Amino acid sequence: MAKSRYTESQPQGIEEWLCRSFGVSKQQDWPVAPIMLQLDGAGKGFDQNGYWLRADPVHLRIQHNHMLLADSQVFSISLKESIQFTDTLNQYYSKNGILFLPLHADRWYVRIPKIPSLQTRLLSEMIGKNINNLLPLGEESSAWHNIFNEIQMLLHQHPLNQEREEHGELAINSIWFWGGGMMPQNIRSTFNQIWCDHPFTHALAVASGVNRHPLPPDAKAWQHQAIPGNHLIVLDSLWGRTQYRNIYEWREYLSSLENNWFIPLLEAMKKRIISQLTITVLNESGIKNFIMTPSNLWKFWARAKSLSSYGQN
Repeated sequence: MAKSRYTESQPQGIEEWLCRSFGVSKQQDWPVAPIMLQLDGAGKGFDQNGYWLRADPVHLRIQHNHMLLADSQVFSISLKESIQFTDTLNQYYSKNGILFLPLHADRWYVRIPKIPSLQTRLLSEMIGKNINNLLPLGEESSAWHNIFNEIQMLLHQHPLNQEREEHGELAINSIWFWGGGMMPQNIRSTFNQIWCDHPFTHALAVASGVNRHPLPPDAKAWQHQAIPGNHLIVLDSLWGRTQYRNIYEWREYLSSLENNWFIPLLEAMKKRIISQLTITVLNESGIKNFIMTPSNLWKFWARAKSLSSYGQN
């Protein structure tokens, strides 16, 4: 890192960074829902055109006058449960043309008959936050705030949530609307191969026609499978640990990344197997890029710094 070329930019959520990387423009929101729908809704036999929102199940915890949001990283939910919850919501809202589709256990979708005047915030940026002042914005925001509150009441009294709590599981007591839009016409990629277990990255790979592979266990396994070209590898194991302030697991996973990925990648660069390596780090304070080529390794004057010092820049 000390010998790399370092750049910094404004903070972005991972979905925003990925959209920009694949040439996807922001609509009212970053259009995560329609892009993911091409993956989750494939072969399901319904019209995927029009305006779609994500409406993912979440758990809200009230502390003092704050409402703190947690996503499915800290609770489990089955597809059967999701269908039961959304059946209840559809009984209430389908008459207004709002249809909830649980295409994945923790990824729900909403089809809306017309484009709403609404801007939402990425779910990945809301985790652990007080959402009181982070609800959707726009001319129709009041109506959607009412829907948000109604859904909380419907879910609060749902028998399934009573069963979950009796079994020591968190209640699914709300949803989070986000990622609305229509399917972009052109999604393009500068990458030849994509390696990830991250669902939205997978969806963008499918939409751009780029070969996507499951994330290998380490860099050596990746090298054995990779062909020459420009590769995107998404290492997101630290993301949830950071959001939920799980310091112990964060340190463990960082150590694993160092041993399984960064040390082997450095060795591959020393052998000129890799011509350029860019490590992009996303967090709430900003985006940090560390760009390195084999010639950078000759910077004998560049002194190594502590990892924490980069977080202070």
